[in-house]
Amino acid sequence: MSQELAGLTVGLIGAGNIAHLHVGAWKALGARVVVHSVEGAGELADHYGLEVSASLDTCLADAEFVDVVTPSVTHKEVTLAAIKAGRNVICEKPLTLTAADSHEVIAAADAAGVRVYPAHVVRYFPAYVAARQAVRDGRIGDVAVARFFRQASSPAGGGWYRDVARSGGVIMDLMVHDLDQARWLCGDVRTVYAVQNPPTVEGQSPVNVAAHVTLTHESGAISHCRATWAAAGTTFQSGFDVAGSAGVLKYASAADSGYAEELQDGAPAGDLLIPANTLGESPYLTQLREFAVALRGGPEPRVQAADGAAAVDLAEAARASMETGRVIDMKDFDPTGAAA
Repeated sequence: MSQELAGLTVGLIGAGNIAHLHVGAWKALGARVVVHSVEGAGELADHYGLEVSASLDTCLADAEFVDVVTPSVTHKEVTLAAIKAGRNVICEKPLTLTAADSHEVIAAADAAGVRVYPAHVVRYFPAYVAARQAVRDGRIGDVAVARFFRQASSPAGGGWYRDVARSGGVIMDLMVHDLDQARWLCGDVRTVYAVQNPPTVEGQSPVNVAAHVTLTHESGAISHCRATWAAAGTTFQSGFDVAGSAGVLKYASAADSGYAEELQDGAPAGDLLIPANTLGESPYLTQLREFAVALRGGPEPRVQAADGAAAVDLAEAARASMETGRVIDMKDFDPTGAAA
């Protein structure tokens, strides 16, 4: 561990799949990890050499700050408990499952003088970082249209993911990454329109489902986001195309070529390819290091609580659009999640 993170104790709340990625990063950073979970804490601790806290209160008392990796439906409860205990929080995406809850969490953190960082890890994937920098540098001119896609083997074949009240469905669980990316690359959103096929019925998501969301940004750019919970065994894939007046940025995780820029004549010169096999350390490690350094008094990270809330706002606006068949104007969208 670097000197700025020496002696760090992290309270890990949760022991599911994503916990393994977080633990690997914390171990690489040399942190002491104390884990508490309703189930699975012992197995996770045995596998990685962690300490187990028998209760949430004990874990909060032991930790310098907490890392919440519990199921999405519990994020609000656990985060508020940590805030009440005066602990800074790193929380897996989505920050909460509703816009109202996200704003409640942020207000509680502000009142308590603690910070909450939502773990939107895609902001740390090198291809997306390169695209963000290229847009900021004006290398493709004014952005006109951006397309983002993300697919995974459906988790909804069993367990709690089919229950939209607990998972948020495919948009909140999977597409929320690309809603955040669209806003990160193209700016604040003016309108949201969404469709899903097959539809959610009586709060139950289809096992295999695709959702499409179209965002119109304040800049005039248009983003299209597609997320798919696909048949069992489908390989995870993600990518983007961002088209501007002077060129196009492209990335597809399944391609061998990694991230590429296709620039028109006269556009600023630069590296045209970042090969996939040179992209460096785990984005989870990069993310958690940046958060930890910030919580130790270093520079603020690239993801703030407001970004997590904004992504939830967009996901909930998409839900409202699907339910009403209407385009949702974000200026008229109540942060409690109701469409005006």
